[in-house]
Amino acid sequence: MNNLVRGQSFGAVIGVALMLVVFSLIDFSGWWRSSTLSNVVHFTAILGLVAMGQALVIMTKEIDLSVGSVYGLTGVAFITLEPKLGVPGSVLAALAIAATVGLLQGLLVVKGKLPSMIVTLGGLFTARGLIYVWTGGTVQNFSEAARGNWFTRLLGGEWFGVEAAIFWMIGLCIALNVMLWGTRFGNQLLATGGSFDSAESRGVRTGRVKVVTFMLCSLLAGFAGILTLADKPQSHVTLGELMELEAIAAAVIGGCLLSGGRGSLVGAVLGAFIITSFRYELIALGAPSSWFITFVGVVLIVAVIFNQNLARRAGHSV
Repeated sequence: MNNLVRGQSFGAVIGVALMLVVFSLIDFSGWWRSSTLSNVVHFTAILGLVAMGQALVIMTKEIDLSVGSVYGLTGVAFITLEPKLGVPGSVLAALAIAATVGLLQGLLVVKGKLPSMIVTLGGLFTARGLIYVWTGGTVQNFSEAARGNWFTRLLGGEWFGVEAAIFWMIGLCIALNVMLWGTRFGNQLLATGGSFDSAESRGVRTGRVKVVTFMLCSLLAGFAGILTLADKPQSHVTLGELMELEAIAAAVIGGCLLSGGRGSLVGAVLGAFIITSFRYELIALGAPSSWFITFVGVVLIVAVIFNQNLARRAGHSV
C-alpha cells in the first residue's frame, strides 16, 4: 500500500477516480454513453502522446513550450508534402522536421546554455510563423486517394473497431516506459534531472541526454499531429494552438515534478484523460468555455502541491 501511495502517478489515479464518481453522480447517462467515452479516449490518446514527451523533458528539469506549434507544423507538413512524396514519404519528411526542431532547441539549451523556457518559447512562435509563411494561411485539402491510402488508414483509421491512435499511444507508452525504467539511457535521463552534478561526476553525458530528450518530445508531438490529420484532415492553420499548456498540465497532474528527476508517463496519460474528460463534460453540461481554463488552472495548482508532498514523503528533495 505504501508503494502505491508513494507511486509517482498516485495523484492522477486518485484524480481519475474522483472525476468518475462526480461525473457518474451529475450526468450518469451522458458520461457513460459509448460515443462520449470513445471521443474522450481518442483525444486522450492524442494529448497523451504530447504529454508523454513533455513529461520526459520535465524529468530532465527542462520544459518545452513549443510542442503545440510542432504538433501543428508537422501535421501541416504531412498534408502539404503528400502530393509530392506520397503518404509514407510525407510522414517521414514531417517527422524529420519535428526531430530537427527538437535537435535545434536541445542544442541551443545545452550548447548555448540558454533557459529552455526562452528557447522553446521562441520555437513556439517560429514554428507557428512557419506554418503561416508556408501555407499562406490556408492548408490544402487531403486528397481522396491519400485518405484511402493503406498507410493513412494504419495511422488514422480503426483497428478492430477502435481508433488506431489509441493503439499507437498504448504501444508507445509501453516502449517509452521500458526505455525509461529498463535502459541505461532512462536511468541517465532521471539522473540528469534529479541530480545534475552527481550525474556528471559519474560520467553521464547530460548534454546529450537533454538533446535526445528534446528530440523525443518533438517527435511525439509531431507524430500526434500526423495521427490527428490522418484521422480527420483539417485545413486550418491554428492546429495545436495552446496544446502546449494542456500537455504541461497533463504531465504535472500526472506526477511530474518541475524540479526534475521524478515523473510518470502513465501518469501523464492519466492527466491527459482528466483534462480531456472535463473539457467534454463541461461542454455536455453547457458550461461556458472559460470554465475549462479555470478548471485546468485550479487542478494544476492542486496537483503541484499534492505531488510535492508526495515526493517529500518518498524522500525526494523538492
